[in-house]
Amino acid sequence: MELRGLINSSPIVQTHNLSKSYDGIHRVHQISLIVEKGEIYGFLGPNGAGKTTTLKMLLGLIKPTEGTIKIFGKDLENSRASILNQTGSLIESPSYYGHLTGLENMRVMQRLRNVPNKNIDEVLKIVRLENQKHKQASQYSLGMKQRLGIAMALLAFPSLLILDEPTNGLDPAGIGEIRELIKSLPGQYGITILLSSHLLSEIEQIATSVGIISEGKLLFQGTMEDLRKNNKATIHIQTNDNAKAKKVLHAHDYKPELQEKRLIFEYLDDGEVSRINRILVENNLSVSRIQEHQKSLEDIFLDLTGKERSL
Repeated sequence: MELRGLINSSPIVQTHNLSKSYDGIHRVHQISLIVEKGEIYGFLGPNGAGKTTTLKMLLGLIKPTEGTIKIFGKDLENSRASILNQTGSLIESPSYYGHLTGLENMRVMQRLRNVPNKNIDEVLKIVRLENQKHKQASQYSLGMKQRLGIAMALLAFPSLLILDEPTNGLDPAGIGEIRELIKSLPGQYGITILLSSHLLSEIEQIATSVGIISEGKLLFQGTMEDLRKNNKATIHIQTNDNAKAKKVLHAHDYKPELQEKRLIFEYLDDGEVSRINRILVENNLSVSRIQEHQKSLEDIFLDLTGKERSL
């Protein structure tokens, strides 16, 4: 597992060996998260990987079996009330009263959070529900309900916003709306965001950093650029007789892998590629194709998690 070094001395979220087990089976196992101030941290993993369980532990909704949680540099167990005063969250699905309007739902949350009226107007504008605030929440579309849930989470203008699968079940237009909303929050309001998703494409478009979890274990943590750097390109060469080409190259200390109709090499610089090409031609082999192949982020993700593409 690759872990980042600390960017500064006080991450917004920091866990150490965080674990949760039920009946002796680990749902989350020794996860050490680091979320820095101002980041959009994408917590990525297949369904059932342990994402929601982890987020619930960060909010004190589930007690860890072992490990520690620090948020804003404070121990969650000892400072939960003050931490939650600075935290907004939307876990699993929005909670609202269907018979109340969007505005009335916001006023219920306002009383709970003890914030001024102006906050309601501002967050409804942020999520673009100001023109739908007098409509019953039960009549909202799925995307509008999701935006209402985010508005409730934003009502106290928290320093940390935790969102569990915020685009789950939305159509492409709704996904795009939520994505652009989330991307605007750190720059405009200084909010650090930790969001979970099983969709690599969403995390790739929205997150500045990523943690990949599978079967309760953190497999990678770092920036999106770090994840790409983990991916070394391979060189694919196709000839008119790949079996013969492989034998010829073995004699010159090259050990390519023969897959289907291609010889595959670990990354080679331009000089090495030219030398291999010359060796093959001098041995009366016709080289029809030389390609550099870079794995997509999806391929890297699938390699890490060992999961099929039906995520």
